[in-house]
Amino acid sequence: MSKVLKEKVERVEKLAESIYKMTIKSEYITQKAVPGQFVNVKCSEGINALLRRPISICNVDVKNETLDIVFQIKGIGTEYLSQKRIGSQVDLIAPLGKPFDTSDNYKNIAVVGGGIGVFPLLYLLNKMNTAKKSTFLGFRNSNYAVLQDEFKEASDKLFISTDDGSEGYKGLITDILEKELESIKYDIIYTCGPTPMIKKVVDIAKKNNIKCQVSLEQRMGCGIGACLVCACKTGNNENWKYSHVCKDGPVFWSSEVIFDD
Repeated sequence: MSKVLKEKVERVEKLAESIYKMTIKSEYITQKAVPGQFVNVKCSEGINALLRRPISICNVDVKNETLDIVFQIKGIGTEYLSQKRIGSQVDLIAPLGKPFDTSDNYKNIAVVGGGIGVFPLLYLLNKMNTAKKSTFLGFRNSNYAVLQDEFKEASDKLFISTDDGSEGYKGLITDILEKELESIKYDIIYTCGPTPMIKKVVDIAKKNNIKCQVSLEQRMGCGIGACLVCACKTGNNENWKYSHVCKDGPVFWSSEVIFDD
């Protein structure tokens, strides 16, 4: 069950240009949250940033009762959030959203992330301790290839690609996924990132008859399903409806989502 909480900021770290990691102390969230869920953060007081910002839970440290969120500055709200200091309070609603399916039946998994969509996948990897884990991460360039040490520690195999070849493979991360699938069969593929990348991962999973879950990134208004800002199409082309990413997701089975061309 989600709650409105005011928690203490333990650390704010700049990972790359415009990308920040915030560590927050919260006994409640660390006890209740599961991979794939998010927090809805009030970035500032006053009228300058009225709407909360949805940010995925990147990792949870149950022992120390802390969680990490990672975000990119994209407007005045996240700009204010990046200016929080150690000891200050952050107002958030959490945990929210439908999580990933982390069944112990999945013994060999792949996670595919792109850009800022990589962040919720770290928590997922750290929770699935009994599975063999292959991680595929695509970035714009080496300057944005963050948290590599954390992903390497959480994975059995880690593959990196960049658009310009400044880090790892030059090209699309889905190229590496397809190459690996020539000799490996995964029980499930999890993906989060830009829509074109997700669509390609979904197509690859379908072609290889592999289960696939997608975590959708959508701009949200309320974060609880009361508005229509984060609507997405689910069902099939003949019988579809609008679902809310904040309440019905952000995680969906790939077979549920209709991606408009």
